[in-house]
Amino acid sequence: MAERTRSSITIDATPTEVMAVIAGFAEYPDWTGEVKEAEVLEKDEHIGRGTRVRFVLDAGAIKDEHTLAYTWNGDDEVRWTLVSSQMLKSLDGSYALRAVAAGTEVTYELRVDVKIPMLGMIKRKAEKVIIDRALSGLKKRVEQRPGTVKND
Repeated sequence: MAERTRSSITIDATPTEVMAVIAGFAEYPDWTGEVKEAEVLEKDEHIGRGTRVRFVLDAGAIKDEHTLAYTWNGDDEVRWTLVSSQMLKSLDGSYALRAVAAGTEVTYELRVDVKIPMLGMIKRKAEKVIIDRALSGLKKRVEQRPGTVKND
């Protein structure tokens, strides 16, 4: 099994506010650089969140369309796994949220396997870049939202 890449950040907001942004797939093109389209294909009506989402990515040299299946654990965690892709063999990840004094600690884990051969070191570096961009984009998006509770 491939290694996971993991990183964390603290966001000045509640876990509910952070998870609302994570679950807001339609807004991903507004705050993530690589996601050009996000379409919820299936939704769990009981929780009001997407369970199968199609993404169109454009990260310069890498362009892909893929579908992910999501599993939600309230506002504590969301996990996803790859359903289909043009360029990826697997894409498994999660956001885990934990309330802390300064807001919410968000831990992002990711494991990617591409269809083209790639050195493990290069793949982990790419995973780290993806995670760091996602966390910084998420932090900026959540903290700029109107009505976000600040921990002063």
